[in-house]
Amino acid sequence: MAVFRVERNTGYTVMSNHHLRNKELSLKAKGLLSQMLSLPEDWDYTTRGLASICKEGVDSVCATVRELEAAGYIIRRRIREIFRLSQGKMKQGYDCIVVARTRAAHADYWELKRAFEKTCKKLDLWETQA
Repeated sequence: MAVFRVERNTGYTVMSNHHLRNKELSLKAKGLLSQMLSLPEDWDYTTRGLASICKEGVDSVCATVRELEAAGYIIRRRIREIFRLSQGKMKQGYDCIVVARTRAAHADYWELKRAFEKTCKKLDLWETQA
């Protein structure tokens, strides 16, 4: 049998096997998370944006995202709300990309808010009061 080798410098995604080996996740959840990890950072990560590149519809994608949230792989609402409420306190003209660690899935709202504010202050993104 012939072996064909290809140059792997574009069109490949490197990701952890953690979610792929998790027996608690459905195959659909593993596939969606793998798909999400392969997308560029500026992709439209809404459920409609994800459904546009899948065979499944928006409702199916929503259910799968909820499964990933419950398993701690995706954290949406709490961090989105913290960011929204903090926009008036943050310096303008910066693009912020928030990457949450696994332990953030089990943190409460106030713990996440304190960590977000601490990080913004450390990066000098917080407006100082005049």
